[in-house]
Amino acid sequence: MAGPTLWRLHGDGRHVAPGAVVAPDERLSWPLTAGIGLQHVVAMFGATFLVPVLTGFPPATTILFSGIGTLLFLVVTRGRIPSYLGSSFAFIAPVVAAKTDGGIPAALGGIVVAGALLIVVGLLVQAVGTAWIDWLMPPVVTGAIVALIGLNLAPVAKANVEKQPALAVVTILAVVLVTVLFRGLLGRLSIVLGVALGWIIAAVAGEVDAASTAALRKASWFGLPDFTTPTFSWHAIALIAPVVVVLIAENTGHVKAVAAMTGRDLDRDLGKAYIGDGLATVLSGAGGGSGTTTYAENIGVMAATRVYSTAAYVVAGLTATLLGLCPKFGALILTLPIGVLGGATTVLYGLIAVLGARIWVESRVDFRDPSNLFPAAIALVIGAADYTWGIGDLELNGIALGTFAAIVAHRLMRSVGKATGALAYEQDHPVATPSAVPTADLGERQPRP
Repeated sequence: MAGPTLWRLHGDGRHVAPGAVVAPDERLSWPLTAGIGLQHVVAMFGATFLVPVLTGFPPATTILFSGIGTLLFLVVTRGRIPSYLGSSFAFIAPVVAAKTDGGIPAALGGIVVAGALLIVVGLLVQAVGTAWIDWLMPPVVTGAIVALIGLNLAPVAKANVEKQPALAVVTILAVVLVTVLFRGLLGRLSIVLGVALGWIIAAVAGEVDAASTAALRKASWFGLPDFTTPTFSWHAIALIAPVVVVLIAENTGHVKAVAAMTGRDLDRDLGKAYIGDGLATVLSGAGGGSGTTTYAENIGVMAATRVYSTAAYVVAGLTATLLGLCPKFGALILTLPIGVLGGATTVLYGLIAVLGARIWVESRVDFRDPSNLFPAAIALVIGAADYTWGIGDLELNGIALGTFAAIVAHRLMRSVGKATGALAYEQDHPVATPSAVPTADLGERQPRP
């Protein structure tokens, strides 16, 4: 039986195969869009909430600005790049170090400067093109960075699983079974449903923390978060500004991953992605929130659902903005047992790591070439083992070090190999254009006005 006629942004109706990709400019019916948007909120919330907790920032403020920043990002990129802007883990170590001399206001000043630098890079890319970004971070590097982010986050999932292994296993099984047993909306909401089922089982088993449920009952429905004005010191700026390199890598990896999975050429929008994330980071830092980045957790959700429609991110951004003004929702999230979160993040972080490998496959990276093989190998181990390197008060973690290692090792091996004639390949392998992917049959699509 033929599928229904679905409409793309430019208005050409066509029949499409069930179970395929929903592209960024395509629209599902609003009930389906709302469901996918909710799943994105669930996916981002744990990590976005965790970063301010670890750095001593007010979580509600960070959630609020992540929602506003996501909406701003969609405006800047004109809805072409599906992304949620959540708290960047790359800011944790430098922010903690910066707070020792000037407190939260000084750290916020460093975040603002890092965001401003990212805007400058974005404007440069828009002016001169992406060739130098492709030269600096070809597919072998961006794939390694995406993969090492997932591997770097894996110990966080493991630590949560170890605290409540039974609940974690139940949640993982629920996600897997919902994915394969159901089609349409239910199958694509497997992570939300898995978390919900894990929570219900935990509640029945008496594993939900009593103090958390008491706090939930007492929490108000509406309230403004705490806002803080930044101050600027060279010490804090020197510690935090280098994070811009990681933000560039994360944004590049995100855009390349989405391009690979949707068959779209998004290179021309890469500068806009930098600008959007930079503006969101500046705004967040100016008001007391954590620095933002395009979120790997939500790449995992898109990989699981195969829905890349930016309308779902509009829903997620609006929802997060409202949640930042709703203390009761934050209290509800805190009732989730740690084992349930561990199970869900085990799936999501694993998907992130695999997506890095998918970039290599889609771009036809040749690992017979040592200048591809060695940088990827080094970066993955540095990220997975979470190497750290301190220079005075500056401390780089596994994501930052793995990023630098991949870039430096690749360029060094290329340059030396070409100079000595030892390199078998004279030029970097070009990014292969992914094969076109059919769009999915999930229900009625609605063209934007």
